[in-house]
Amino acid sequence: MTDVAFEVVSQLRETQSSAGGSGDGPLARVGVIRTPHGEISTPAFIPVGTKATVKSVLPEAMADLGAQAILANAYHLYLQPGPDIVDAAGGVGAFMSWPGPTFTDSGGFQVMSLGVGFKKVLSMDATKVRSDDVIADGKERLAHVDDDGVTFKSHLDGSMHRFTPEVSMQVQSQIGADIIFAFDECTTLLNTREYQEMSLERTHAWAIRCVNEHQRLAQERPEKPRQMLFGVVQGAQYEDLRRRAARGLAELEFDGFGIGGALEKENLGTIVRWVNEELPLNKPRHLLGISEPDDLFTAIENGADTFDCVTPSRVGRNAAVYRPDGRFNVSRAENRREFSPIDPDCDCYTCANYTRAYLHHLFKAKEMVANTLATIHNERFIVRLVDQIRASIADGSFYEFRDEFLGAYYRTGETAKSSGTP
Repeated sequence: MTDVAFEVVSQLRETQSSAGGSGDGPLARVGVIRTPHGEISTPAFIPVGTKATVKSVLPEAMADLGAQAILANAYHLYLQPGPDIVDAAGGVGAFMSWPGPTFTDSGGFQVMSLGVGFKKVLSMDATKVRSDDVIADGKERLAHVDDDGVTFKSHLDGSMHRFTPEVSMQVQSQIGADIIFAFDECTTLLNTREYQEMSLERTHAWAIRCVNEHQRLAQERPEKPRQMLFGVVQGAQYEDLRRRAARGLAELEFDGFGIGGALEKENLGTIVRWVNEELPLNKPRHLLGISEPDDLFTAIENGADTFDCVTPSRVGRNAAVYRPDGRFNVSRAENRREFSPIDPDCDCYTCANYTRAYLHHLFKAKEMVANTLATIHNERFIVRLVDQIRASIADGSFYEFRDEFLGAYYRTGETAKSSGTP
């Protein structure tokens, strides 16, 4: 495997303004990932198109709002329409008419989270009793893990399926994204320390199998564009486990790394730093599943390069929209006669053409285009924010920009610092 096409362009210098950061100095950097379908300037937010679509938004609109890449979901595309169909279409980019770079995750998160009934969030309730066999209250176990892989029941029709590291690589090879992730076991904070240790060993063994299968598939399908394989660092909130996992994966032939697993929000920067202090500097790091503004600044300061999250589109479909002074719900009564855009300084298509009053009407009337317009704005807001962070690293104004932006965004106390719907 050749070295990944990743270049660090500049590094944030430590300044007096960095006091109160998550470690001894900033790890933030500007870089570029080169893929067969184009370059990704980092840091970058990667919108989620779970089933080869960002819900309610055309791929052309995602390109217009500045998205550099799209992340699709291997688990969902495996179940529907099937990776063979995506392969026959020419890969996920061609299938969804998206010309730029694409990512797919391994399916590990969905297999585990849906399998234990926690849906999007793997339980963060540290007050509960820790166990080796975690299941959400009132839920049926749909996934059973062993050292070879995972047997799981489809959430669509109840049919039984089996994912191993080799199957995940085969599925992602057929889906054909530029950047793919190794199959890993995603634990919860309710698992015991002993189980976390066992799971970490299992994930490392699976990582080795993923590398081997990825190399075999590349030789078997030489006509296909080269896919970059990222290993996934687990270890929950244990420093020794996170560092051990990162060091172990760094020794394997990965092109980059994902930072995954359950963690509490207040520990995000610390855990990202632990991991990135162990990973090689010349390979990109992707933090799975974040998009809240404060989390973005924290992750970037501690060395994360790319991020994905469903939140901008998910909350948009529930009428929640972003502004520089916080997130608010456009369906509230005060917006009924508000004939101004969501944000007069926003350059998105929605703000250029539509008013809050119109969006308020669309949501109240349950018109589908409401989801489209709100999602376009929210995705643009987060994509632009990360673009601005990238520029601030390059010109040395990161800390000033961070303090100004977050001071305004969270000033009222009404914006929830979470990824849940308001």
